[in-house]
Amino acid sequence: MITISRLTYYPIKACRGFDIPAALVEPMGLANDRRMMLVSPEGDFLTQRTHPKLALVTPALKNDLMTLSAPDFHSLQFEIQKMGAEMSVNIWKSKGVPAIDQGDQSAQWFSDWLGTSVRLVHINERFHRALSAAHAVSSADHTAFADGYPILIISEESLSDLNSRLDSPLPMNRFRPNLVVKGCPPFAEDTWTRIRVGGVQLALVKPCARCVVTTIDQDTLHQNKEPLHLLNTYRKQEGGVMFGMNVIPLGQGEIQLGMNVEILA
Repeated sequence: MITISRLTYYPIKACRGFDIPAALVEPMGLANDRRMMLVSPEGDFLTQRTHPKLALVTPALKNDLMTLSAPDFHSLQFEIQKMGAEMSVNIWKSKGVPAIDQGDQSAQWFSDWLGTSVRLVHINERFHRALSAAHAVSSADHTAFADGYPILIISEESLSDLNSRLDSPLPMNRFRPNLVVKGCPPFAEDTWTRIRVGGVQLALVKPCARCVVTTIDQDTLHQNKEPLHLLNTYRKQEGGVMFGMNVIPLGQGEIQLGMNVEILA
């Protein structure tokens, strides 16, 4: 029996995530997942690829009240603005995406932490950032500030397979999935195209190509060649080394830890 063993959402792209017992699945992904991100003054998105210290930022969200904290650094609490001053931002091939600036306090907090001028933005929820037509199920499919797709799924068994080949095992947070499942063979998720969790159907549309963020220890910021060096030996496909599957919701509803995963196709 395949079940959901972990649910994680990331309130701010590239910062720490939170494990939760249940989540509302929306067209853009899990509720509140990667609706916010850091951008340069010019509007270009920032991640751990260039600013690994983002891994140490813990955003805590309660209703629309956000608290930011980081090691040996002062905390900040502010109310998320979903309407107000707009800023055009760029994320990968999506240019001029309308986002809501979150004000000077949050911008100063992150700028002080990173040592460079940045702004914090929330996606304008009236805007639909379209997915790649090559893998979208529908022309209406969209996401927020995820790299490319609304949800990422990985099985515990796939990580176990990887760790069995490494000298030092890695935690799942290196890969930042939203859904973790257990009870299947390693990399079984590669072969699924449709699953159902509770009353929600999900389409698995594309393997996830992994980047240098997977090589950053999310607690110490230490970086080395793994897991990319090893994945390159047995998980390389056209487009990169793959680990996990990108997912598009086909409906809305709540999913919970422990729910069965039904393989539809």
